[in-house]
Amino acid sequence: AGRANILIFPDLDAGNIGIKLVQNFAKASSCGPLLQGFRKPVSDLSRSAPVEDIVAVVSMLSICAQNA
Repeated sequence: AGRANILIFPDLDAGNIGIKLVQNFAKASSCGPLLQGFRKPVSDLSRSAPVEDIVAVVSMLSICAQNA
């Protein structure tokens, strides 16, 4: 009950597809993907990622790195 603000996908391909769907149909913004299970914060951005997405991911990784 409520609005989702975190989406979890089984793999990177499904995540990329899901994020593009949400961005296009819901006019939503996204930050990610942020990969789990590594010693340090990791992201895997698309080569076609816009500058706004890159800035958002770098900001999130910076925050995660401070807490690691």
